Amino acid sequence: MVTMTSSGTAQAQSPTHQAGTQELDPGNLTELRRDAERSSQALADATKALEQRQATLTKADKELKVKLEQLRTATVELSKVRRPLADLVQSLYQEPSGGDMAPFLSGQDDASSLRALSDMTYLVSGRDKVLADAGRLYQEQQKLAADAQELRATKLLVEAQLSAEIDTLRKRSATVVKSLSQALTKLGVRVNQGGRTGAACDPTRVSAAAQYPNGLLPKTVLCPLQQRGRELRADAAISFVALNEAYRKQFGRPMCVTDSYRSLGAQQSIFYRRPGFAAVPGRSNHGLGLAVDLCGGVDVFRSVQFNWLEANGKKFGWIHPDWAYHSPFEPWHWEYDPKLGSLL
Repeated sequence: MVTMTSSGTAQAQSPTHQAGTQELDPGNLTELRRDAERSSQALADATKALEQRQATLTKADKELKVKLEQLRTATVELSKVRRPLADLVQSLYQEPSGGDMAPFLSGQDDASSLRALSDMTYLVSGRDKVLADAGRLYQEQQKLAADAQELRATKLLVEAQLSAEIDTLRKRSATVVKSLSQALTKLGVRVNQGGRTGAACDPTRVSAAAQYPNGLLPKTVLCPLQQRGRELRADAAISFVALNEAYRKQFGRPMCVTDSYRSLGAQQSIFYRRPGFAAVPGRSNHGLGLAVDLCGGVDVFRSVQFNWLEANGKKFGWIHPDWAYHSPFEPWHWEYDPKLGSLL
């Protein structure tokens, strides 16, 4: 695990530091978030494996069709091989007197007998060839049929196994997210506030928030905070709630928040009202749901509250960015670092 200095430099955290983070997080939100993210990643990996396997199975299907066509062709070939001999035998049976074989059968030694003998020789050799070809083609038929059956069985088995695994992982992921939502609710977060569903506080869906432009995030991807009217992206919100509980434990009251997610319109308004103290509209971390402005003492540089947050915020993924120390100087501005948060 790592932490960050005020300049944003990564530093390794000791086991004691990790234990301290757990003690600071009475709602166990950080562990629940990690569990949810791990479950989501396992589900994503299994789904990818299924997609790859399905591609393999598609190839197997093609192989199966080829083998079935080969089987059909082999059957036709066997029928063709048998036909000349069958025709000859049939013609002999159709001649009551033995047809061309009669002279030979009667013992006459002339040209007719020689032809009859030739026909008999052809008949015998043809029979042997047909039997040999029939045996070979029959074995080929059997092998093709076995291969086709094995491909069918393998396909059904693999699909069933992967589907069962994905179903199990999906249920586990849903269970973990539900537990996280329940933990947030117990801490006073109204996860269904404003008509949104609990999915807005699902940390595994932050990629959905990343699809929207800065300042244009819909309610469906913004998780409410304990502070009424304030909201952030799911991962930032969960980490902030955990940080807020640690702050409450230390100071006996929750953190004071003056601003959180900021729409594009709000960014434009503040930019023109407070030139030099707000990012260019569309470039603020507030517009990504990853920043808060704090009050209640934190906004006073080197106050007890500021120093505590500077020392402990990193344990939850929250930092006071380097620029906010001097250009412009904004002790009240704090940001969630997703990369740092993912390492907690």
